[in-house]
Amino acid sequence: MRSVRARAALGATLVVAVALVGAGLAVLLVLRANLIGQADLQAEVVAREVAGELATGTPYGEVELDDEEDHPVQVTDEEDRVVLVSKDLRAVTGTATSGVTPVPAPSVSASPSPGDDDDDGDDGGDDGGDTARPGRGQVSNDDPDFSDGTATVDRTTADYRFAAVEATTPDGVTLTVHAGAPLAAEQEAVGTVRGAMLTGLPVLLLVVAGVTWLVTRRALRPVEGIRREMAAITASEDLTRRVPEPDSRDEIAALARTTNETLTALEASVERQRRFVADASHELRSPIASLRTQLEVAEAHPELLDLPGAVADTVRLQALAADLLLLARLDAGERPGGGTVELGALVREEVSQRTGDRIAVAVEAPEGEAFEVNGSRGQLARVVGNLLDNAQRHAGTSVAVSVAADGRGVRVEVRDDGDGVPEEERERIFERFVRLDDARSRDDGGAGLGLAIARDVAARHGGTLTVHRADGGGAAFLLRLPRRS
Repeated sequence: MRSVRARAALGATLVVAVALVGAGLAVLLVLRANLIGQADLQAEVVAREVAGELATGTPYGEVELDDEEDHPVQVTDEEDRVVLVSKDLRAVTGTATSGVTPVPAPSVSASPSPGDDDDDGDDGGDDGGDTARPGRGQVSNDDPDFSDGTATVDRTTADYRFAAVEATTPDGVTLTVHAGAPLAAEQEAVGTVRGAMLTGLPVLLLVVAGVTWLVTRRALRPVEGIRREMAAITASEDLTRRVPEPDSRDEIAALARTTNETLTALEASVERQRRFVADASHELRSPIASLRTQLEVAEAHPELLDLPGAVADTVRLQALAADLLLLARLDAGERPGGGTVELGALVREEVSQRTGDRIAVAVEAPEGEAFEVNGSRGQLARVVGNLLDNAQRHAGTSVAVSVAADGRGVRVEVRDDGDGVPEEERERIFERFVRLDDARSRDDGGAGLGLAIARDVAARHGGTLTVHRADGGGAAFLLRLPRRS
């Protein structure tokens, strides 16, 4: 029951079962209501026929009671005394009385006595009771009262639907005619329909469950293929493999495509990490080897110790380790702090610390305007410092940095008058451990991490870092950051 197929089949079966049971009950209720309505109509017709004969003064013994087995009749007077029954009626329930033996009615005067009220001769007159009765020689026009009961006709007992109709004889005697209509047809029809439903419902539910199981199994077959391939990729650690994509344009196909996109991104990330580790190891090997050589020489010949060179290699190792640590933190998804940084002041501060640089840096940052952004002051200072270092390394005679508003953001541009960056290399220079001039020494050219760190930090701050050709030649690096929110 933990599988999707089982839960889908069970859910569909339960839904269909509830729907069928509800529909079946509704059908049975409507069918029973219609059949009882037909029985009511038959009973009413028979009751009104007998009541009509009694209202015209037909003697009890001459009243025609046809079809007594299907329509038993019982007639009672105002005192619920039985005055007339069908010939073979042996017992009855559901009427005014259960008596089936007629009793003599008291004699009724043909004309009212002087002291009697004459209301019996009026249509709809009140005979002293609270209920309006039909006038002499009339049958009640009101809807009859219906009731359920049983009747035994010639030793056969069955259920009947009785209709009660009142009629007043010409002598002023108000009689109630109870005529029944059999409910056997209604019971048989309802029972047949109920039996058919009870027999067909389990079969239909089994069909629904089976079809749902098969359809779900077929629909989920690609999912099993994706699962097996993912298990194989996990076991083999081969991220070049991809899961099969079905030809359908449904959610499963979208899942397969998204899974393959995730695998592609994961493969690129793992490859990037491998390349990063390999490049970092390569970059660290040279200064470590140089430092070790100097220390070994110093151990054997202390007078030959190149102390400034050892310090330089140590500083380079320290800077490289700091760069690698920062890149690792950025790759781990570290977000910048929520502080506020004024870029104009930050740029002026960074330039003021470069008094001994080969080329003086010209600053264009208006002091009267605030260029505030959200982020980490240390990381943004690292970006500006890396861009200035890069410009100093490639400039001929001049380096300039400007800070200005840029729509809803702030732009920092660092320009030099060097050879510039070829257009086809303007994205590659932001990759890690990339040096465009392979002939440069590592000491002069650095490890190739400065621009990569600068772009990653800019992206973490919601900004961009690009390079284009400066107006006077050389390279112009443009940093755009959103203003403080």
